[in-house]
Amino acid sequence: MKAVFLIAACASILAVALICVFLFANGVPAMTEIGVFDFLLGQTWRPGNDIYGIFPMILGSIYVTAGAIVVGVPIGLLTAIFMARFCPAKLYGILKPAVELLAGIPSVVYGFFGMVVIIPLVRQIFHLSTGDVMLTACLLLGIMILPTIITTSEAAIRAVPHSYYEGSLALGATHERSVFFAVLPAAKSGVLTGVVLGIGRAIGETMAVIMVAGNQPRMPEGLLKGVRTMTANIVLEMGYASGLHREALIATGVVLFVFILLINLALSLLKRGEKA
Repeated sequence: MKAVFLIAACASILAVALICVFLFANGVPAMTEIGVFDFLLGQTWRPGNDIYGIFPMILGSIYVTAGAIVVGVPIGLLTAIFMARFCPAKLYGILKPAVELLAGIPSVVYGFFGMVVIIPLVRQIFHLSTGDVMLTACLLLGIMILPTIITTSEAAIRAVPHSYYEGSLALGATHERSVFFAVLPAAKSGVLTGVVLGIGRAIGETMAVIMVAGNQPRMPEGLLKGVRTMTANIVLEMGYASGLHREALIATGVVLFVFILLINLALSLLKRGEKA
């Protein structure tokens, strides 16, 4: 069994290593040929003219992810607190399967929901000619990251020793204050993990964003304007790209990969700092 476990672990490590090798071997030469600063900071994406600047897509990914965090984190965290410490048993039996069901819905279904419900709603409220704007993508991604944040945060809150809660009550705190000022800070590490996983889900989401964001390769001009993310840029053009165009799309994947690595590294450093 030790050999089986070792092979499984090595297979996982090998898969990650192969992905890294493929991305960097195909993407870095393209960056070098285009020019690293021209590629990362260029504001124009015109493959027909061999102009490859992904700065609008980088900003688009950051803005959409930030909007999803603003929408999803407060709702997800408060829902997790309610389910862990306030929810009646009968209601919990309904909420828990509902959250798990949200996690199992395919991205394309979320995309259809965004097209049929959120886009018309945004168009009507803000009197726009089209609802395919950044705000729509933020709202949809905020909904999509809820299951990840709720599940992870609830598990972290339930893992806090009950003595923390009882000690707070013994000092005269109310139930609400005990939960928010004794239990929740003790679960901070697990909550942060859930938030980071949600960020990873948001920044890596493709299909749903393509269906609601407008996909315009230009500098983001506001919440009520269209935007294109890095993932959408890759999927929309990879099917017909060739030569330097294809390599530039792979290089975009390298940038996205580095973004995810930096987010996970920041979480690891933060956890290490808390332990120290």
